[in-house]
Amino acid sequence: MKYGAIDIGTNAARLLIGEVVHDSGRSFVKKISYTRIPLRLGDDVFPLGRVDVKKKLNLINTMKAFEIITNIFEVEHLQAFATSAMREAENASQIVMDIKSATGIDLKIISGAEEADVILGTFMLLDFDKGQPFVVIDVGGGSTEVNIFKKGEKVGSRSFKVGTLRILRGKFDEAVWSEINEWISAYILPFEEYRLFGTGGNINKAHKLLAHGPNEPASIEELLSLKADLESLDLGARMKKFQLRPDRADVIVPALDIYTRVISNFKSKLIHVPKVGLSDGMVYQMYLNEKNK
Repeated sequence: MKYGAIDIGTNAARLLIGEVVHDSGRSFVKKISYTRIPLRLGDDVFPLGRVDVKKKLNLINTMKAFEIITNIFEVEHLQAFATSAMREAENASQIVMDIKSATGIDLKIISGAEEADVILGTFMLLDFDKGQPFVVIDVGGGSTEVNIFKKGEKVGSRSFKVGTLRILRGKFDEAVWSEINEWISAYILPFEEYRLFGTGGNINKAHKLLAHGPNEPASIEELLSLKADLESLDLGARMKKFQLRPDRADVIVPALDIYTRVISNFKSKLIHVPKVGLSDGMVYQMYLNEKNK
């Protein structure tokens, strides 16, 4: 059964068409098609508090295009979520109604906690000892979610108002760094060993640039070195040397800043990159809903 997952983020809109596959005693989300459009809603929302006319039209046209793609692939179940930028846009409810009118798609604006829970759903499919403490760090354009697990149970979850576009546009409070550190210290002990996971397009790209294998973690030293290399170049040179799209070349630096700041709170300085995200979690959530009917 094919599922369509639309993720309207602060930096980009994404459509994943996938299915849940069972092989050799394990299950995973198989990607059939993936489309990404760099809408950058945050460029409107953070300074203006709303999505302006041009980006609103681009968003509606993107949803129309996504609808066509899902029809071509004969998707049986479709879900659409919007995250940080739309959470803060004062005209979000009107946009949701306009999208419904233009496409028939119900776009749901989800909280940071809901976003984290959907992403975490796919972690149950990953092959690692879930009885050991682990942490999932997800960095987006408008927010960063940190989730802490012990003995397979979530003991702490928090969404922080710092993301790649917020940093680029100077629309965040520097006090957030202390807020993150203090919150993490309330949930962990200095000697505890946590397995760290990073999710999001920027950590996926950084992991690829470091030429690591699928199960090979990246170290904080490698990430800091990569960040320094990227920062030393202007945008054009950065794009050329690292083969980056324009909308990735600028946000990857603040993303690495956020990841390394969070990692520094833990004893382990290694981060695993399973390359799963919100859209994968949405596919798995739809699969479970159908399975439980």
